[in-house]
Amino acid sequence: MMKLQWLALSAMTFAASHAWASDTLRCGSQLISLGDRSSEVLQKCGEPVSRDVLGYKRSANRREEFQVEEWAYGPNNGMYQYLRFEGNRLRQITSKRGN
Repeated sequence: MMKLQWLALSAMTFAASHAWASDTLRCGSQLISLGDRSSEVLQKCGEPVSRDVLGYKRSANRREEFQVEEWAYGPNNGMYQYLRFEGNRLRQITSKRGN
C-alpha cells in the first residue's frame, strides 16, 4: 500500500513540474486558438508580462524568414502560459507551474 502511494505522489510531482501543450487558452471570457494572429491574442488577452524574440525561422520554400516570438502570461493560480508566435501566428501554447 505504501509503495502505491509513493508511486502516485511521484507521478503527480513529475506531471506538475513539467510543461504541457494545448491547442486553446481561455483569456477571461475569450478563447484563443492555434493559428490566431498576434493582434487577436493581444486584443483578447491583453499585454503579456514579457515578450521575447527567440530568433528567425525560414519558410518551407526557403524564400522568406519570419520572426519567432514568445509571450508569457501569468501567474494565474500558480500557472504561467507561454505563447509561441511564428510570423505573427500563434503556433504553440504551453503551460507550466511557476516556481
